[in-house]
Amino acid sequence: MKKQDISLLAKEDVFQLIGTEWMLITSGDSSHFNTMTASWGGLGWLWNRPVAFLFVRPERYTHEFIERNERLTLSFFPEAQRKALQVCGSKSGRDCDKVKEAELTPVSLESGTVSFAEARLTLDCRKLFKSDMKQADFLDKEILEKWYNDKPGGGFHTVYVVEIENVYN
Repeated sequence: MKKQDISLLAKEDVFQLIGTEWMLITSGDSSHFNTMTASWGGLGWLWNRPVAFLFVRPERYTHEFIERNERLTLSFFPEAQRKALQVCGSKSGRDCDKVKEAELTPVSLESGTVSFAEARLTLDCRKLFKSDMKQADFLDKEILEKWYNDKPGGGFHTVYVVEIENVYN
């Protein structure tokens, strides 16, 4: 895994990257971390910085790690790793070693964060902002009905904005 210039991201289709290919959000260090699959989020420019924004439900084990740590990684994989992403999205690190079950190889980055040798692209990020979604803030009530009201799987997401400080591939 080699550090690259952030301009590498200009070649990526972020709608495909996040919405279709999915990503792993990983927080913690090599001695204690957790990862989860996500398909909601985005990349952009905010506060004169390259950023990513992500959505994590408080019920997810990874949420605890994100809350305790200043940094996290977003890792993107080739299609051959789809099964690994399915494992990391369907199992909890509270109950099993899902990284082992997904047959992924953790790699420590310079910043102390964790990615995976199998990733084709990793964004090493630092938290800048967080906010908890609230029912009253939804302007489009259809979204509220479809994704939150009486749905299994948890409550409202926490929204994180993170600065992309390093890019690896």
